[in-house]
Amino acid sequence: MRKMAPLYRTEPVGYTEQDWFLNTVAEVSTVLSPRELLDVLLGIEKSLGRVRTVRWGPRPVDLDIVLYGDERVDKPDLVIPHPCMCERAFVIVPLADLAPELVLPGGRKAADLAAFLRKKQPIERY
Repeated sequence: MRKMAPLYRTEPVGYTEQDWFLNTVAEVSTVLSPRELLDVLLGIEKSLGRVRTVRWGPRPVDLDIVLYGDERVDKPDLVIPHPCMCERAFVIVPLADLAPELVLPGGRKAADLAAFLRKKQPIERY
């Protein structure tokens, strides 16, 4: 792992009858392909007790690939950049902590989009 943002506490999205989540973003260096990395992440989720039942429901861990350098992937089970990342404060706010000048899909800087999303979605540093 190269860098990790602070933890943030955020409201659940989708299925809202559950506790708030802890979220962060990590920058990692890997020789794995996006597919291989996804397989490793899914294995980690499983080893930590994740069972997929209710979409967006309670879960002990949820690991996603948000960006993979400048690569784009469009497969049925893997889309990079993550298609909803720019709509979610719980992704963009910690990402902006790591890379405020990063230009996101759509052309906005991470810090600018984080400031906008903070006004619309509850998020607090943990």
